[in-house]
Amino acid sequence: MLKTVWGEKLDPAQVLPEYPRPQLKRDSYLNLNGYWDHAITTDEAMPTVWDGPILVPFSPESALSGVERTLQKHETLWYHRSLTLPEGFIPHGGRLLLHFGAVDQEATIYLNDIEMGCHVGGYNAFTIDLTDGLCEGANQLTVKVKDETDAGSRSRGKQKTKRGGIWYTPQSGIWQTVWLEAVPGQYIHSLQMLPHIDTRELELTIETDAFSTAAASVVIRGETHTVPVNRPTLLPIRDVPFWSPETPHLESFSVTLGEDRVESYFAMRSFGVGKDEKGIPRLLLNGKPYFHNGLLDQGYWPDGLYTAPSDEALIFDIQQMKALGFNMLRKHIKVEPMRWYYHCDRLGMLVWQDMPSGGSEYKFPIISAPLVTGIHLKDKHYRWFAREDEVQRDAYYEELEEMILQLRNVPSIAMWVPFNEGWGQFDAANACELISELDPTRPIDHASGWHDQGIGQLQSLHVYFRPYRFKPDKRGRAVVLSEFGGYNLRVDGHCFNEIDFGYKKLKDENELWAAYEKLYREQILPAAEKGLAATVYTQVSDVEDELNGLFTYDRAVLKLPADKLTALNAELMKR
Repeated sequence: MLKTVWGEKLDPAQVLPEYPRPQLKRDSYLNLNGYWDHAITTDEAMPTVWDGPILVPFSPESALSGVERTLQKHETLWYHRSLTLPEGFIPHGGRLLLHFGAVDQEATIYLNDIEMGCHVGGYNAFTIDLTDGLCEGANQLTVKVKDETDAGSRSRGKQKTKRGGIWYTPQSGIWQTVWLEAVPGQYIHSLQMLPHIDTRELELTIETDAFSTAAASVVIRGETHTVPVNRPTLLPIRDVPFWSPETPHLESFSVTLGEDRVESYFAMRSFGVGKDEKGIPRLLLNGKPYFHNGLLDQGYWPDGLYTAPSDEALIFDIQQMKALGFNMLRKHIKVEPMRWYYHCDRLGMLVWQDMPSGGSEYKFPIISAPLVTGIHLKDKHYRWFAREDEVQRDAYYEELEEMILQLRNVPSIAMWVPFNEGWGQFDAANACELISELDPTRPIDHASGWHDQGIGQLQSLHVYFRPYRFKPDKRGRAVVLSEFGGYNLRVDGHCFNEIDFGYKKLKDENELWAAYEKLYREQILPAAEKGLAATVYTQVSDVEDELNGLFTYDRAVLKLPADKLTALNAELMKR
């Protein structure tokens, strides 16, 4: 089994102990990561005998979980642990909230055999109020999970029951941090933060009980503001540097509502699309043209699969790509833990955020043939695009809305990507309308790769098997090369298996660098000069069969010379 250095030194008693939600942080925090009991059954009756321990939050399919078993669509996965709260943990009249970063895919929560709530969707965070089910002393917490992966239509990303090629090992169950918080009877549910760089103001909404008319105290830079809850308030923000990858300034602040207090942060920045001095459509950062030099980032780990073994592992990918001269990561068909976005915020890494794909079984002519034919189809044909089920189309919008609401405060997210290569694409114009209603501040890449519906501010291209030559978009949109490259090199001793998948195979490091440099000098640099607005090279690291990463899957070997790669990126950013 291939492992990372972080997986090798993992302490089961200290699994991802960091506070998981940096933009809504409280002192009342009880981490529930660690060993739980687990069972996999063929019925839905709560088990009385357990199969053994599982290390949460690693999925049972992963090595780090200690289970290494794939949950089948007809099976039910159960988690159980005893829960005894520290004395005085819940304030008088307060509530006990149970938070899950993500559970794939259908989760039902029980406390002392009483159902407390449920959630469907494998990528978004959710909260269950346990207060009414608590008893004195030890409480019994149980989680039931069902996951159909690609046998269903819900969002599943790049998981596939029969993995291989660009499709990866399926996962199920708890795969992000689980934690408890105690809050007073009236507490801060969420914050909405919208920076206005033109007027140097922060638009802040403090969301709490629907009918509350209370006011909160907000402290920013030592200055206290009284802010009514449940409605947007403009706060003056003077002398705060604008955020950018070069100057990733974050501004901390606190909010106090009665007995509840949270810490958070924001950044002053803006994103958009506009023309440069030559009239060429470009991506904008803080009102000025800014080239996005990025990489496809799958967020997979050989030992933890969807779950990085540690916070240091999350940081490694971001830090290494930044050091090599890249300024953007396209988070591909996955939603990361909130700490990953925090590290992008503080280190200065732009993020393009994909919506995880779903739908029924994809059809080859729809998702693969356009790579060669270039044919784009209208996405109203639900059957062609594996979206026949109206209920599941509605479920897509529910999950999309959850994702946008969860991530819209993240300063580093510069782009939303609702669909990729026709994987379950449908009515992209409607998806864009929903995104714009929830967040009008960011551009949208409505159809990354192909099946362009002729809408929006971007033309998004994937080019792998032919030379790329820049052509202005006929509709006047900014042009982005949202996937390309994929050059692969096998590094023995650092591979998942014996399969070698990629788009251009090279035999050694020298040949890989020669091909990579030629690609950039003959195609990418000239295109950037002529008007290309962004690039997304495939990819950060190898993933299972795919050996086309800059790093090996275990992040132990960088395949390209760091000094030459950094210099080439610096040259690109000058165009």
